Amino acid sequence: MRYFVEFSYFGKAYHGWQIQPNAITVQQVFEKAFSTLLGNEIALVAAGRTDAGVHAKQMFAHFDCEQIKNTEDLIFRLNSFLPDDIAVKSIFEVSADAHARFNATERTYEYWLVQKKNPFYLEHAHYINRTLDVAKMNAAAALMMTYSDFECFSKSKTEVHTFLCDLKKAEWQVIDDRLVFTISANRFLRNMVRAIVGTLIEVGIGKWTLEDVKTILESKDRTKAGVSVPAKGLYLLAIKYPQEITNS
Repeated sequence: MRYFVEFSYFGKAYHGWQIQPNAITVQQVFEKAFSTLLGNEIALVAAGRTDAGVHAKQMFAHFDCEQIKNTEDLIFRLNSFLPDDIAVKSIFEVSADAHARFNATERTYEYWLVQKKNPFYLEHAHYINRTLDVAKMNAAAALMMTYSDFECFSKSKTEVHTFLCDLKKAEWQVIDDRLVFTISANRFLRNMVRAIVGTLIEVGIGKWTLEDVKTILESKDRTKAGVSVPAKGLYLLAIKYPQEITNS
């Protein structure tokens, strides 16, 4: 049987999702918990890879095993077994060909900025003590949505066949004491969101104009774009699937 698991994690303690040699990852911890409780070697295929230190408010993965008689009991046991920074929300049966990564139609990320020193955001947001022009940052974000090739924001050494992404949303909002950037697309390149945020900050402080952003996008050169902001402010917020998968 094939199942989807919906879960979340706080990424500070982990070197991202994917298993790596000599580094603790979410996948490693998660697979150990599943394998121990189900009594078989369980392999998890996630909707995507998050980098070291990045958080996920909603993540999905699929796995194959014998039929689970009581998913609620398994969720309870997993949450008791897992460390406090990983939580399982749901487990549900899907068709044998459902794929957590390839069937995802849209992914949404948030990036949190704070402009006043706040110890309660120390590990949750990026602190930047600068005045930012949010209107100009939103204008630059809107400009980005008219493009589809985002090679200039991609990590240089990456194994992808295309740099094309279909942006659905890119917007800054002031939410309480945070400045939150929300971005949605069918797919994202490695490091893309953090590089976009770093570029938009340069616009916000007045260093770059919309014309500069256009030049960066058309250059397809990572060295022309802004620096990557710290991972601690980045959250995978939501993943969308076709209705027949999530309602199966």
